[in-house]
Amino acid sequence: KVPMTVALSVLVTVEMFNALNALGDSSLLQVGPLSNLYLIGAIVLSFSLHFLIMYVPAIAGIFGVWPLDVWSWKLIVALSVPIVFVDEVMKIFVRRGEYTANASQVKAKTE
Repeated sequence: KVPMTVALSVLVTVEMFNALNALGDSSLLQVGPLSNLYLIGAIVLSFSLHFLIMYVPAIAGIFGVWPLDVWSWKLIVALSVPIVFVDEVMKIFVRRGEYTANASQVKAKTE
């Protein structure tokens, strides 16, 4: 149960970091992670529900997850944080015009 719980927690954490990265095309450092308090509230709510599912035994049993220790959470954060750096590098390429997520724009540039 622990590996499945770690995997689920990594997915939840990565998605929360992705949400922060989606604040704009500018760097997260320029925009500031606290620029959208509704998003921060949604992240807090998401993690609260995730912790509720993991640490309340009756609910954890329903979902088939296991409470994690501090070491596991350090691992989860270590596996999740790189997405911030990957997204920041992608934003640099987008700002330079070297990358676009829209395939039709890529085709138009090459023609």
